[in-house]
Amino acid sequence: MKLIVVFAAVVAVAVALPQTGKDAQITAYSNDVNLDGYNFNFQTSDGIQRDEQGQLKNPGSENEAMEVRGTYTYKGFDGKDYKVTFIANENGFQPVVSAR
Repeated sequence: MKLIVVFAAVVAVAVALPQTGKDAQITAYSNDVNLDGYNFNFQTSDGIQRDEQGQLKNPGSENEAMEVRGTYTYKGFDGKDYKVTFIANENGFQPVVSAR
C-alpha cells in the first residue's frame, strides 16, 4: 500500500511540473551513420543543443566496444545555462556538468 501512495505522489509531482519545452521546435538536425561510428546533432528553438559522436573501438577484437562522446546544453529552471560534456564507454557514463 505504501508503494502505491509513493507512486501516486511521484506521478502527481511530475504532472504538476511546468512544461516549458512543450512548444519547442527543432531548428537544426544532422545525422551521419557509418560502419565504424556515427555523428549527430540537433538544436531546438528553446536553446537546447546536443552534439554526439560514437566510434567503434578495437573492431573485430575481444575488446570491441562503442565509445560515445558528446555535449548537451539547456537552460535550467533556475535560469542558468547548463552544459554537460560526457563520455560513455566500457567504463560507464561519465558526465561533467558546468553552469553559467
